[in-house]
Amino acid sequence: MGKTIIQKIFEHHSNQPAQTGTIIDVTIDTRVARDFGGANVVKNLQQHNLSIHDATKTFFTFDCNPGGCDQKYAANQHICRLFAREHNITIFDINDGIGTHLAIDQNFIQPGGIFVSTDSHANILGAIGAFGQGMGDIDIAHTFAYGKTWFKVPPTIKITLIGTPKTHTTPKDIVLKIARELGANGLLGYAAELYGTYIDTLDLSGRITIASMATEMGAIIMLFPPNQSIIDYYRNRYNQTITPVYADHDATYTQELAISIQDLPPQISRPGHPEDVVDVTAVEGTLVDSGFIGSCTNGRLEDLRAAARILKGKKIAPGRILKIVPATDAIWKASLEEGLITIFKEAGALIGSAGCAGCAAGQIGQTGQGEIAISTGNRNFHGKQGKGDIYLSSPETVAASLIAGYISSVTSIPKHAKPVQKKNYSTDKTSHKTAKYKTPTLILTGRAWVIAKDNIDTDMIYHNRYLSITTLEEMGQYTFDNLKGYENFAKNVKPGDIIVVGKNFGCGSSRQHAVDCFKSLGVSAIIAESFGAIYERNAINSAMPILTTDAITTKIKPYDVLQIDLTTATIKNKTNNTIIQANSFSIVQQEIYLRGGLLEG
Repeated sequence: MGKTIIQKIFEHHSNQPAQTGTIIDVTIDTRVARDFGGANVVKNLQQHNLSIHDATKTFFTFDCNPGGCDQKYAANQHICRLFAREHNITIFDINDGIGTHLAIDQNFIQPGGIFVSTDSHANILGAIGAFGQGMGDIDIAHTFAYGKTWFKVPPTIKITLIGTPKTHTTPKDIVLKIARELGANGLLGYAAELYGTYIDTLDLSGRITIASMATEMGAIIMLFPPNQSIIDYYRNRYNQTITPVYADHDATYTQELAISIQDLPPQISRPGHPEDVVDVTAVEGTLVDSGFIGSCTNGRLEDLRAAARILKGKKIAPGRILKIVPATDAIWKASLEEGLITIFKEAGALIGSAGCAGCAAGQIGQTGQGEIAISTGNRNFHGKQGKGDIYLSSPETVAASLIAGYISSVTSIPKHAKPVQKKNYSTDKTSHKTAKYKTPTLILTGRAWVIAKDNIDTDMIYHNRYLSITTLEEMGQYTFDNLKGYENFAKNVKPGDIIVVGKNFGCGSSRQHAVDCFKSLGVSAIIAESFGAIYERNAINSAMPILTTDAITTKIKPYDVLQIDLTTATIKNKTNNTIIQANSFSIVQQEIYLRGGLLEG
């Protein structure tokens, strides 16, 4: 029986067969901690007296807050610098750019390799046919110390794109179409392989754009079989002949999907949900206040060239702002040499230092209350990039819209921009409390907090503006303060309470904080229909009891008293005397839970 790409990559890095659903130990080629997660990685290593397995394969990248403009970010960066000096670890510092792009452009990961990072978009590496996974700080600390970690071999879905899109349709439009078809959790827990004539023609930049949004569909990774463009990239740039990993012709897939892109026009994602996608024409005319071009999804040189072609000789609409941030410093310099920076500045844009920009609270790209923005990022969750509403689109659509002053397609840019619109804004203040985390036991009893929602992302659980916090006791007060209707959760929850939620809980970022905030409050367990892939790992590795079972929010009422037996995965509702059977712990989950965490024991 043939094997998929991910099975072959895992087997090349393990002495175990990579059968779907099995858990195996995998050697990691490259392990990275970013600036917001790095200090916690260092803390975990120091607290457990762990050393570095191989400093030549270990890196720090400061891409979230290149300026260190927040005191805690600055302190965290300095902690990482001191640790790196002591252990001879290379740092890609504040002037270098996005870590996942540097991994490719600096050649510290190749097709067929395995890369892990505290970046939830580490699966960008699927663009070159490598495996990348975002992880929390406990996971990364383990890989720093041992050079390996466990993985559950995911099933693979084969996706074939059929047809040819319209002339002005870009890779960003294609991935938005895929998200539209599959939804926020359509690939939850799966690897995907992408095929089709369109895929075969894509260069590295286009592949990165599509691979970057795998996380927004719940995927472990989207893998692209390397084409001649990727092979030539390594030959021309590094004088290196790569050996791509391809699936066997008789590989077994869980599902095979065909998605039509025939005559597909430019697409756009409406605020709040990356998968809420429509044709650009459906929202054309919507006034915008600002635009952003950059991020790990669309910060490549090809993206900036495309924007420059539209902005050349034109001005941004009066009263609007356009922020442009290249993905890496090398791309910044190339943009300068090619005259792109001059075009952007003459159009009235603000050019930022290389980095993540709009996706991170510490760099340009944030929005104010009531602001309407159009962005090339991969996420537009409410609160993710400030208080505004964010549309997601291609660089071309962003550029056209900022010239027009409203959402516009490239072919419909007007001669005269629309004037700005006056808006009101307000601020809110909240107060919180924290509580101590209770040591786990095998029998848990507590009140149920039933939140009958799917796709609750990590920004709703624990917003990125608090990511610089490294003390567990401080985290709890911010839990759910970005989830509408649950802003006062931290004030009302009691130690021992149990969270009951729907599908894909914890989708989005790789932040460990979204687990630790519950530990800070003393929440004893989380029961869901399913969890985001990275969130599931983070919870398991920090010994936070999580269970899955179908339709759980329909079986339990708010404040029912539940008793969970972790040895049998049974949930007894003591309020109505019913029993619910959940899925049992895996062997790895049991082992980690019983010893109190991945780094314990």
